[in-house]
Amino acid sequence: MDLGLKDRVYVVTGATRGLGHASARELVADGAKVIITGRDEKTAAEAATALGPNAHGVAVNNSDPTAPERLIAAARERFGGFDGILVSVGGPPPGFVADNTDEQWQSAFESVFLGAVRLARAAAAELGEGGVIGFVLSASVHEPLPGLTISNGLRPGLAGFAKSLSDELGPRGIRVVGVLPARIDTDRVRELDGYAPDPEAARAANEARIPLRRYGTPEEFGRTAAFLLSPAASYLTGIMVPVDGGARHGF
Repeated sequence: MDLGLKDRVYVVTGATRGLGHASARELVADGAKVIITGRDEKTAAEAATALGPNAHGVAVNNSDPTAPERLIAAARERFGGFDGILVSVGGPPPGFVADNTDEQWQSAFESVFLGAVRLARAAAAELGEGGVIGFVLSASVHEPLPGLTISNGLRPGLAGFAKSLSDELGPRGIRVVGVLPARIDTDRVRELDGYAPDPEAARAANEARIPLRRYGTPEEFGRTAAFLLSPAASYLTGIMVPVDGGARHGF
């Protein structure tokens, strides 16, 4: 299936590893050009080099108010256009209600929530018909995850923002989508499993609750994100797509 991605230009934040990197890799594999970001210049450059000449790394922090303009300008200067953005950030610190400090909440709000809002707002001002704004969120949008209180607080709010944005931008032909990973086999998920007294037993218990009986791969997530960002998904907007092996209990 031709996704129509050839020579389209995307910005993918938080793409030096994990789900952001997997998404950027699938976009490039289908012919797109991507600006990828990370907090460290060397890491961002190395991650882009691994993806080939159709990727370029830029060191930014999502919480930096100047990041959106810099990234869109980089897309236009490096690849001659700007067709969409996928906002992906690292997960906020784990912890239960009594564990997380005001400072952790504030830092997570700046990077996970407000940074994503700024990026989406800047993209909306620059995109034309056929443009797309995507958010990598979490299964916690629908069901709170034990021990991830900050994520449980922020991700559903971003999903609501994305839905509002899709209503506003739809008449201009700009789509807004969310992708909701659950147990995808990334460093972040392995880190979370590692907090259990027996990480292998924790993973086995998690897999037993997933109808497909396994964790997803980053490649499976990346292919889903690439499709949703592509012209092949041109009539999909305002949706939150779980990539969870069937783990969500509701429809």
